[in-house]
Amino acid sequence: MTTAQLGDLSTGLVWAAVTVYTVALVAYTLDLARLVERTPAAARSRAVPAASAGMDGSTLVAERTGSAGDGRRRSRARGIARSTTTLGLMLHVVAVVLRGLAAERAPWANMYEFTLVGSLVAVVVLTVVLRRRDLPFLGMLVTGLTVLALAAALLVFFVQADGVQPALDSYWIVIHVGVAITSTGVFTVAFAASILQLLRDSRAQGSSALSGAGWRWLEAVPRANELEALSFRLNAVGFVLWTFTLIAGAIWAEHAWGRYWGWDPKEVWTFVIWVVYAAYLHARTTRGWGGRRAAWFVIVGYACVIANFTLVNMFFDGKHSYSGL
Repeated sequence: MTTAQLGDLSTGLVWAAVTVYTVALVAYTLDLARLVERTPAAARSRAVPAASAGMDGSTLVAERTGSAGDGRRRSRARGIARSTTTLGLMLHVVAVVLRGLAAERAPWANMYEFTLVGSLVAVVVLTVVLRRRDLPFLGMLVTGLTVLALAAALLVFFVQADGVQPALDSYWIVIHVGVAITSTGVFTVAFAASILQLLRDSRAQGSSALSGAGWRWLEAVPRANELEALSFRLNAVGFVLWTFTLIAGAIWAEHAWGRYWGWDPKEVWTFVIWVVYAAYLHARTTRGWGGRRAAWFVIVGYACVIANFTLVNMFFDGKHSYSGL
């Protein structure tokens, strides 16, 4: 099979992964909806013994049967969500491998490939988190972000598989860019957790904007402090990886251009991101910043990551102008 055919096959598998992830997104949404439906039913079931003197046997059976039926439907939705996420992940992995074979290098040298691999890391992190906790709302957000990212990659950032510029033809592309992509994927899941934290906290405080029945699913979301703790752990891991990204980038710059730092737009924004997340971790651990302030800090940090990836790559000229567009 020629390199062009491998590239076309990779692109086809990315489209297939988008389709499967979309099915997973719908399944996670249904799983969450079933969970919300069961919440009032479970409350009624717990209240049955206290009021059993005023209930006949048929009412008690109806309560229990309804709750069991909802549980079975939710179990099916959850199973479909988990299995389709796994299938999408497998297609995604094969697509990335084939892209690398088609380009005959590490498959993350332009915006299309960075998006492809970054979203893959986000799904891997999601899969690891879901093995420990049942969080359909997180699955819904991350798969939704993944579908949007891959659609943008295919429709906006796509370029044919090809070689790289001489400055990128180094083993540092595997180390520096690979770690940066991994960090971005971790930051993505942490960002999703912080968004949920804000929504959950607003709902708990009786926000009028989130008081409608359409937002009732937030009642099934873990408490805001639990989501904040999850986001903090993920951001701590992402920050360590981003620190290594910054250091490795400086070493590579010295090898490629003879200087460790040159105030290139990409270098500056990489440092800005590091400062924002360092400030977040410092404020969270030593200054007692928590709750909504911490969540907004995470959102600002992730906005900087997205700006670094899109605006800096597409609109700023510099030695790191490798968008491929």
